[in-house]
Amino acid sequence: MSPLNNRLANRLSLTVAAFSLFMGGCATIDRINPFSDDEPDAPPPAPRTATMPSGSSSMDASRASAAPATQSQPVLQQVSQPVPLASGAPEEYIVKEGDTLWDIANTFLRDPWYWPEVWYINPQVENPHLIYPGDTLALVTIGGQQRITNVRASTYRLSPQARITPLSESITSIPYEQIAAFLSKGLVLEKDQLSTLPYILSTRGDHLVAAAGNDVYVRGGEPAANGTRYSVVHVGEELRDPDNDDLLGYQGIYVGEGALSRGGDPATVALTETNREALNGDRLVPESVDIPLNFFPKAPDIDVDGRIISVVDGVSLIGQYQVVVLNRGARNGLAPGDVLTVFQDGETIRDRYAGGLGNRVRGGELVKLPDETAGTIMVFKVYDRIGYALVMEATSDIHVLDAVRNPS
Repeated sequence: MSPLNNRLANRLSLTVAAFSLFMGGCATIDRINPFSDDEPDAPPPAPRTATMPSGSSSMDASRASAAPATQSQPVLQQVSQPVPLASGAPEEYIVKEGDTLWDIANTFLRDPWYWPEVWYINPQVENPHLIYPGDTLALVTIGGQQRITNVRASTYRLSPQARITPLSESITSIPYEQIAAFLSKGLVLEKDQLSTLPYILSTRGDHLVAAAGNDVYVRGGEPAANGTRYSVVHVGEELRDPDNDDLLGYQGIYVGEGALSRGGDPATVALTETNREALNGDRLVPESVDIPLNFFPKAPDIDVDGRIISVVDGVSLIGQYQVVVLNRGARNGLAPGDVLTVFQDGETIRDRYAGGLGNRVRGGELVKLPDETAGTIMVFKVYDRIGYALVMEATSDIHVLDAVRNPS
């Protein structure tokens, strides 16, 4: 270990010892979210939301809750066993623009979802729970366990603007632009939501269908102010749970965008952009979306065994940074940040050689081959019975109906 790491480890060991005495010998050490929105030495602010520049989600996402960090004390996660490091893990790493928390965790750890187990909050760094470009992260040893901590903050933290908008430049958990593109185009409509969304009743003028530049009359939904923007969505095929055939929702086919120009019943919406014809019965979804940007990768708290039931854009083969829809949600214990492994279903074949090579059997018994890992996904948004996840790694072809389970 370098002299810098030795000095830092000794200093942190003394600090941890003092903290343990201060806590009166408490045996339980709380895990915190190192990427919560809380400012140090200040009451936790109200939850912040991200507004997409265009498009929307069809459902109101549940938000990830973050435990408040006590910045006057160092906080150490309790680790039951050593977490394996990545091959060639550096002793220090300088955060770059464009990095995500997943990238950084993958640099240090063999399994990135163990990040919460090894992240150490350094109370000497302002906003220690946030990571900015230019920060220096290092491997240190505390209490015989290897930890990752922020040993040197970037000059960005000294900027007054950074104190006003600490999330605008901080490192996010996953590539946000990938989610933004998905939310503006690809939607899933929850089963019980169709009755709550406004819908196109008719098109103004002698038009059987509507396009950009046309006005449409709409009914339903909640009252809204003039200028409120909507995504227009055509209700597509049913999405059913492959395990029990329950109806979970519907594919939402993106039609275009519009803005409310006149309230009432019916109200008037002016279509500003379309990429296909808008039809009577198409739903309008408000474009404002709540997305938790600062969650951290972890294994689910409970065992999860689900399947991929849809992929945005309808492609047959799913690759990195594509969004998939799962038949598991909040009621199944899923939360933003949960990491799952994708498994290809093992093929079932006939064994014609059970009696030996010289005794080939006509027909033969059926044998199911083992399921094989195909990639890793991270959940970024959950509803009651549906979850959205981003493909972080694809080691093999991923398909609809592939299984998703806890990482091993």
